[in-house]
Amino acid sequence: MVVQLSSGPPQTCRMSEGSQPKVEANIVVLGAEKVGKSALTVRFLTRRFIGEYGDIESIYTHNVRVGGRDVCFSIWDSVCPQASKLQAWVSEKQLRWADGFVLVYSICDRSSFHQARQQLQHLRQVKRRGSTEKVPVILVGNKRDLQHQRVVSSEEGRLLALSTDTGFFEISAAETYHGALVVFHELLDMVRDSRSTGRKGVGLRGIVRSMSAVFGRRRTE
Repeated sequence: MVVQLSSGPPQTCRMSEGSQPKVEANIVVLGAEKVGKSALTVRFLTRRFIGEYGDIESIYTHNVRVGGRDVCFSIWDSVCPQASKLQAWVSEKQLRWADGFVLVYSICDRSSFHQARQQLQHLRQVKRRGSTEKVPVILVGNKRDLQHQRVVSSEEGRLLALSTDTGFFEISAAETYHGALVVFHELLDMVRDSRSTGRKGVGLRGIVRSMSAVFGRRRTE
């Protein structure tokens, strides 16, 4: 495992030395303050849980083998500006750069769920203007270990994901590494499926649009 922290612009991963090209996935992690965005990201990168983070935007590069293929994750751990409009949460640079998004809320904070809903709708609207392809997004309800403080039900999260054709997981970044692993690996599968659909859809965009509603992937945990 290679973990690199960069404070500058996102960098491109190197090609693998083998016969097959390295799979690359640029992921932006979004969400309100204190929902566990950095904890989720670092848990995936290092298997360790760190509970406290400053308001620092970071870009990580993570090289790993998945299903026998070399994969390079570039993960942009974003910061939600205070007292900003929701549209400002995603910069034009992030929208152009990202292959997929992880949108995190806390099951103990209803306002973070409302903000996740608005942010998800905004993402769909913005990406729809420039492309007919569905942007891969996974909605994550974090802090599942704090059941006694829960204010957002699992059903609410699932319904929001279903209504927006988005992946969904409830996890506890504090308790286990497995939840973080599943989130990012599932998003990798969605990114690869999106690319495959895009290649097949050249000259057949009308067919792709009609079939996407049937074959859209929706997993829940």
